[in-house]
Amino acid sequence: MAEIKIGSTLVGDGHPCYVIGEVGINHNGDVAIAKQLIEMADAVGCNAVKFQKRTVDIVYTAEELAKPRESPFGLTNGDLKRGLEFGRAQYEEIDRYCKDTEIDWFASCWDEASVDFIEPFHPPCYKIASASLTDDGLLRHTRQKAGKRPLLVSTGMSTLAQIDHAVEVLGKENLILLHTTSTYPSANTELNLKMIPALRQRYGVLVGYSGHETGVVTSAAAVALGACVVERHITLDRAMWGSDQAASLGPSGIAKMIQHIRYIEPAIGDGVKCVYPAEVAIQKKLRRK
Repeated sequence: MAEIKIGSTLVGDGHPCYVIGEVGINHNGDVAIAKQLIEMADAVGCNAVKFQKRTVDIVYTAEELAKPRESPFGLTNGDLKRGLEFGRAQYEEIDRYCKDTEIDWFASCWDEASVDFIEPFHPPCYKIASASLTDDGLLRHTRQKAGKRPLLVSTGMSTLAQIDHAVEVLGKENLILLHTTSTYPSANTELNLKMIPALRQRYGVLVGYSGHETGVVTSAAAVALGACVVERHITLDRAMWGSDQAASLGPSGIAKMIQHIRYIEPAIGDGVKCVYPAEVAIQKKLRRK
């Protein structure tokens, strides 16, 4: 498939890269910070922002939630996880703000109940996180809820056999695979960007890139290698409290990345060799025979 529509935007061959600002948990449980991140993403030219939604008591074991972990929300890991989750009222506010801002928003849902929670907001697509790629029940439930809407599926920490199986479960219709390396931040030597065309060739679907590196040049290079979607974590300030802030891009970083992507796109061309009109005069001047 050469193109897919996310909301009102055509994504794929011949179309501009669809850029996602991953808010994730960088809102630190504060809707005001979430709104600032949405505003920032829109200002620099992102097409969408993405959140993460979990039903804490389903995704994590009681043992995991009871582990000591000091945070602004309390002394246990459970306090932290619950403190970072937005509820219905917060997402209604986010939904209104994104509509007013005219930017797409959606979420990575880590369990079936979270898919059911997000669905009433009618997101333009759904995202499957790398951690969920082997969760067949979640894959089937998300596909059923999404219907004809696109599914974006990250492939970090996964073998080709596991990706093969996920594609078999989900089907290829309106599917976009996102190449990624699930380390935070990712080492430059472990980005393996050649997997972008390799995935496209293996599955015959559109392929994007979800980056966790500290720089921006490699994310722009992913577009040159065929990524039709680029997703990066965003933050107001990389020094803010929070586990994902340091591996995120601040306002100048995400702006620079988008600038690089938009500069590269017209240079990619169509792969058909030709003599450009501007070359003809040079040809006549320089060629002896």
